[in-house]
Amino acid sequence: MRIRIVDAFTDRPFTGNPAGVLLLDAFPEDRRLQNVALEINHAETAFAHPLPEGGDADWALRWFTPVTEVDMCGHATLATAHVLYTTGVHTGPVRFATRSGVVVATPAEDGSITLDFPTAPLTAVDVPAGLTGALGAEPLACLDTGPRIGDLLIELADEKTVRALRPDHRALAGCSRRGVIATARAEDPARGYDFVSRCFFPNVGIDEDPVTGSAHTALAPYWSGRLGRTALTGLQASPRSGRVRTELRGDRTLLHGRAVTVIEGELLL
Repeated sequence: MRIRIVDAFTDRPFTGNPAGVLLLDAFPEDRRLQNVALEINHAETAFAHPLPEGGDADWALRWFTPVTEVDMCGHATLATAHVLYTTGVHTGPVRFATRSGVVVATPAEDGSITLDFPTAPLTAVDVPAGLTGALGAEPLACLDTGPRIGDLLIELADEKTVRALRPDHRALAGCSRRGVIATARAEDPARGYDFVSRCFFPNVGIDEDPVTGSAHTALAPYWSGRLGRTALTGLQASPRSGRVRTELRGDRTLLHGRAVTVIEGELLL
């Protein structure tokens, strides 16, 4: 198995969100996939294999954190598409069969890649007991992102508050199914982004995810409704940082980004 480490939602190495990518002939047993993901030890590792021609999808795609398989992952999908394009294995739009249905990646002439993902349904909910203390900030709004993502979307007072968060991850784990997306309006949109976010997913073994594509399927409809525009740019203000351009199209959300391969190697088994 050839392993590639790809930094996604960035065009510079050592920024964005790193993902492991393995292109296979078929999926081995789940235990093997989970062990490989644990060995790579990034937020997600993507495994893909080609499907027979003439079907609804071109490649089967699965995503694993170091501790579990997940239903949706944007940055590892972007990383997988990047590998397919840069190695010449696939050209043009690629359809991935996933646990969240068929998602499509489309390359652009400028080197960016667009992901077509389902938009997260947002439902206002009460702030769970203990969340304010675990997060260390008072929510202005709290929304459930639906069963596919399983996060709570929390709006905070301002960008400085989001950047300053130092949550209690153990306490935060009891507040949602997967984790918490903390967000606020950008302090200065002239800097090139409309909103900021940080994502904490202790329930799937990721205390803080560097750049989260799936979270932007919830951030896009939320901030599009608040700001009155369907096309926005989000900055995920993690230590590695990364930008995701979003475009809301009803029940679908387009995520635009770039990726760069930083490591290639062979898994010796």
